[in-house]
Amino acid sequence: MDLREILIEYKKNRKSLEDVVQYLSLFSVKYIGDQIAQIDIDRSRRKNVPEIVLGSHKKLNDLILILNEILKNNGYVLASKIKPSMMDKILKYYGGKKLKIDRGINSTSLLIYDNETSLPKDRGGKVGIICAGTSDIGIAEEARLATRTMGCTCHLAYDVGIAGIHRLLNSIVKMTAEKVDSIVTVAGMEGALPAVTASLVNVPVIGVPVSVGYGYGSNGRGALASMLQTCSFGLVAVNIDNGVGGGIFASMIANKGRS
Repeated sequence: MDLREILIEYKKNRKSLEDVVQYLSLFSVKYIGDQIAQIDIDRSRRKNVPEIVLGSHKKLNDLILILNEILKNNGYVLASKIKPSMMDKILKYYGGKKLKIDRGINSTSLLIYDNETSLPKDRGGKVGIICAGTSDIGIAEEARLATRTMGCTCHLAYDVGIAGIHRLLNSIVKMTAEKVDSIVTVAGMEGALPAVTASLVNVPVIGVPVSVGYGYGSNGRGALASMLQTCSFGLVAVNIDNGVGGGIFASMIANKGRS
């Protein structure tokens, strides 16, 4: 159906204004510079998921150009996997603009925004985020930042790996009491935490393998294999170190059916 037909359908009250906006959002693109980037500026309207900027392998000037354009359109932007050599420069740049910055603990991701009202409204979804060890917190925080851009409330439990499984049980009890809609579990090494978590709860669990570990299953490969090989139903896995992907998917589940 082309644009003319869409507008005719709207004029005849066969399509709502929201239907028209949804259709037009498929073609909303903002061009930046000379072939630097094409921003999907209406992604949040079309998918209820914002555009997120991958910082790795981008030049500093290009990254700032892209972030500024999204900030101008949305009032907030999430950048992930920023190179350590760029982090202080970006923090200084946006700090000088008096913008709010949520960096997260040990994280290479930044949520930059004008003020709290610029962020998506709370839609009622609740996401639990659990990580196995202190070394996994950076990726867990990446997932937390992603849920903020989705209008979800987070409930956190860090350093509760299966080496001391009683720590996990206390966290599961609290999250169950809070009635979380989904849980992101972040783990390196053998990556057993997500399967154990999924065996204890009645909500979907998203496993995020982390590139922490050594030896045979190093760089997250062992953790990913463990999550894929699980016999614990209700568990899915995203790619290694993909905290954003885990947080977004968990939030989509949590927000389902909520306006």
